[in-house]
Amino acid sequence: MKEQLVDAWRTNNKINLLFIELIGDEGMKKTLSHKGGRTVYEQLVHLHNIRMQWLQVIDKKMAEKCKPIEKGGAYNKDMVYEAFEDSGKAIEDFILASWDKGGKINSFKKGLIPFISYLIAHEAHHRGNILLTLKECAVKIPDELKWDIWEWNKI
Repeated sequence: MKEQLVDAWRTNNKINLLFIELIGDEGMKKTLSHKGGRTVYEQLVHLHNIRMQWLQVIDKKMAEKCKPIEKGGAYNKDMVYEAFEDSGKAIEDFILASWDKGGKINSFKKGLIPFISYLIAHEAHHRGNILLTLKECAVKIPDELKWDIWEWNKI
């Protein structure tokens, strides 16, 4: 079971990395908001920063392995990719450490599996928003991005 949970987290993170890799600079700057809402890029920054916020709450030592990204900072796709690699690994390490303690988590009383499910659901929600934004802004979505996000047995 532990390996399955780690694998599910890794797959989720690989999908995020696929988004960062395959969405071009033009698409990263798109938004559907007319009131200052997040661009595609800013949604990805938000996902990483939420990971960091949770790590600060549940395990400060794990949080030290990576840093949040400055909200409103300069566009840097490579930095976001690296940040997702780092925070993905930190959450993976947290899963392993928490599992060895019976899945108990500070400040998330339902435990490890519901917590990881929460993170994956949050990130999937934003990936859906990103795909909708790209579609509505007439940005071509690469076929690999459209279809591979559902290929959890391959990723």
